[in-house]
Amino acid sequence: MPARILLIEDNPDNMDLMAYLLEAYGHVTLAARDGETGVEIARRELPDLIICDIQLPKLDGYGVIRELRRHTDLRNIPVVAVTAFAMAGDCDALLAAGFDGYLSKPIEPESFVGQLERFLPDYLRSNSLGFDFDRPEDAQHERPEHS
Repeated sequence: MPARILLIEDNPDNMDLMAYLLEAYGHVTLAARDGETGVEIARRELPDLIICDIQLPKLDGYGVIRELRRHTDLRNIPVVAVTAFAMAGDCDALLAAGFDGYLSKPIEPESFVGQLERFLPDYLRSNSLGFDFDRPEDAQHERPEHS
């Protein structure tokens, strides 16, 4: 069973790269180009994971996380910020706001999916979707960390 991952990102190139990487690992992506639409899609679709930029039109990432955490059906969905704000203290501010984690931009394609899969239950990780990390043809996929 693939994970359904909502990407809230206004930069088309970033959106395309993240969707490509996640889909290559068997996940299904949903897309929103602004914060308001992202919250609407999250309410309607109840994704397994939400990836959210911070600088967004209409409703920024902090507004998105406030809205998501207000709703009973959405408050337990893991939300990971993906942002160019990578200064000291930014991670603490994002976690304090309610994000479950954060990744800095530009993303590292080689490790992006593995980093995000730490926020998914084991049965939704790509190694549960048929990747055998001991086979050479699957070795380019990062082995997700198990919690």
